[in-house]
Amino acid sequence: MSEITPDLVRHLASLSRILVTDEEVEKLAGELGVIVDAVAEVNKAVSGDVVPTSHPIPMSNVFREDEVRPSLSQQEALSGAPDSADGKFRVAAILDED
Repeated sequence: MSEITPDLVRHLASLSRILVTDEEVEKLAGELGVIVDAVAEVNKAVSGDVVPTSHPIPMSNVFREDEVRPSLSQQEALSGAPDSADGKFRVAAILDED
């Protein structure tokens, strides 16, 4: 069992500048204890010969060169739009700003 005490929860909340009630402290102490115990259980299951990874499948650089390719003209892009003006898509205003 982990050593997550109500005092530790209060201390962590203070460091985080989070206001917690006594009720929340008790609840968090139990929940954090369960999390810490679960992590400890996983650590026990992992032996020393397992290399930590960020991704299970080895990956190489997936970026490609930035190259210009044929694409739609401005007129073609706007041809299916319900409304356009001055070469741009025109949509209804959703804010009261200009």
